[in-house]
Amino acid sequence: GGRQLVHSRAMVFPDFDPVAIRLGPLAVRWYGLMYLAGFAAAWWLGRQRARRPAAVIGPQAMDDLLFYAALGVILGGRLGYILFYGFDAWLADPLKILRVWEGGMSFHGAAIGLLLGGLIFCRLKKINFFATADIYVVTIPIGLFFGRLGNFINGELFGRPSNVPWAMIFPAGGPVTRHPS
Repeated sequence: GGRQLVHSRAMVFPDFDPVAIRLGPLAVRWYGLMYLAGFAAAWWLGRQRARRPAAVIGPQAMDDLLFYAALGVILGGRLGYILFYGFDAWLADPLKILRVWEGGMSFHGAAIGLLLGGLIFCRLKKINFFATADIYVVTIPIGLFFGRLGNFINGELFGRPSNVPWAMIFPAGGPVTRHPS
């Protein structure tokens, strides 16, 4: 690999406060709000697609399906993080899984949870999984978009070293310019 340069005109990561709102001891974080925005957008788009004549489920059933999917994303994302990235810490302190304010969600676990949530819903309702997946799979990029915004606000997943004009210096990424993920 070539040497990475820090440009004198490099963009510096904005000093975001990861907490959007403080209500006494309660801190509402941007990352959590991004999850809510992603779920709300997925719900809206899913209902729109369920209204189409060829849809195998209607908007009301889509509400139920998206509940299972959202639950799968949250539980799968957290369990995936523990299993893939924090298993030793979890073994030392099993209650760590409940401390969501310390962070830790996994895309891989969320994807598995989403599929399992969809499968469980379809089995309970006796509906074809692939036909329903055709309706809700288009909502996944929306959730990823909002999740990445949350990652950016947190200054995490900052990307690879790069010299592109929009590369920036992230506090946790060292003095090297990086392509924002």
